[in-house]
Amino acid sequence: MNLEEKEISYTTTNSYATLNTLTDKTKHVWFVCHGMGYLSRYFLRYFSGLNADENYLIAPQAQSKYYIPPKFKHVGSSWLTKENTLKETENVLRYFDAVFEAEQIPEDKNLIVLGYSQGVSVATRYVAKRKIACSQLVLHSGGIPKELTTNDFSFINAKVTMIYGNEDEYLNEKRILHETQRAKELFGANLKIIPFEGKHIVNVELIHALV
Repeated sequence: MNLEEKEISYTTTNSYATLNTLTDKTKHVWFVCHGMGYLSRYFLRYFSGLNADENYLIAPQAQSKYYIPPKFKHVGSSWLTKENTLKETENVLRYFDAVFEAEQIPEDKNLIVLGYSQGVSVATRYVAKRKIACSQLVLHSGGIPKELTTNDFSFINAKVTMIYGNEDEYLNEKRILHETQRAKELFGANLKIIPFEGKHIVNVELIHALV
């Protein structure tokens, strides 16, 4: 038996979703990365209460789709797994590059990069690897990738907000302590930590308060 894994490169197509219209009146452009099990067009519903004239939202779509158990009726998606993470991360970053190229975000807009749950991993990697000059970086209920260091964020001059629910079913006291300490090490005085009473949910109220 001669089993061998090989690798190829090819061109693929992926979607992304936007909310509102980018105009001269737009103040804030949001790049929002959904969590596992979401589709980008549904994730944008959490941001529908923001002022439509002042906020333009871009939601990239994780490339790996699957049927959600137990009924296997609805479709969800996932950004990354532990399988071939480095290569898959590069694929995600190149996809993000293509989205930014397509959108041509004007430099006079406030760019807010937000990751929710699994989306925190791709959002932070993108900001770090591509040196994204955002005005805000929002880490909502997700973990910071282990390989990222203080040097990766030495360029950043953004307001960084960490949001999590104190009853989050995916967090315990040890994990909360670890993640908050990591964030403090990486972002220092730029960091603001906001715990809220609740579980692993998107906190719409806190998101709206960011602007």
